[in-house]
Amino acid sequence: MPAVFLKDRSLLSVGGADAQSFLQNLITTDIVSLAPDEARPGALLTPQGKILFDFMVWQDGDGYLIETDADQRDGLLKRLTMYKLRAAITLDPYAEEGVTVSWDDDAGSARAMRDSRFAKAGVTLSRLAGRHGDDPPSLYDALRIRHGIVTSGSDYALQDAFPHDVMMDLNGGLSFKKGCYVGQEVVSRMQHRGTARRRVVTVSAATVLPRAGTEITAGGKPVGTLGSVEGGSGLAIVRIDRAGAAMAEGTPLLAGETPVSLALPQWSGLVFPTSPDEASA
Repeated sequence: MPAVFLKDRSLLSVGGADAQSFLQNLITTDIVSLAPDEARPGALLTPQGKILFDFMVWQDGDGYLIETDADQRDGLLKRLTMYKLRAAITLDPYAEEGVTVSWDDDAGSARAMRDSRFAKAGVTLSRLAGRHGDDPPSLYDALRIRHGIVTSGSDYALQDAFPHDVMMDLNGGLSFKKGCYVGQEVVSRMQHRGTARRRVVTVSAATVLPRAGTEITAGGKPVGTLGSVEGGSGLAIVRIDRAGAAMAEGTPLLAGETPVSLALPQWSGLVFPTSPDEASA
């Protein structure tokens, strides 16, 4: 069973009598339906509907833990404190630093939380605060890439992506049934109008892929940008309407000068549109 310690992850503790309602009315995740052993993705959005902070969230006793990138933690704490007002909540950095992820283990630790993103891809992956393993992080990155699961910083820039761009509408991180939260109007409009065009794809090449940030083009026109890369495999966020049209026409796709093929994650149920009408369906 691989067990990888992610030292660049950090946690916030949200407690108090109003912890559930506070988060439910603020972030994209449906906190009320969160299972006791489940970790779900989520985000705090800008009023314009773009991702300001992204994270995983799970129950911790009567409160919640929010796992985010270590570089984001202080900024997220400051922003949540700004929204606190008179709510009966506590917001504190968690005592244990880092998070351990493990998979290929049906039982796992009683304290570990099942990552709902990987569950949708048929992988049982658990997240646990603190250090509980020493396998190389490249194993986790390879698993993420294989199943089309992105992370900010490596795959997209904060304040530059909508939740639909990073599959939050499909991986459990974005609720359309609960009440209002910051940015909710924009993402609901995108959902109902079917206007999401940028999506996560897996990228493969016969040789080593170029570095993250390399532009992916079709016929000299940009369709997206490479994110995480491990050898000849990688992730990208692309305009699937442009990529689909290029593939339908037999136009080569290139990451820099490297020929690549693109695939939508199977768990997403998405397909590449090949015409404008299909793209807006």
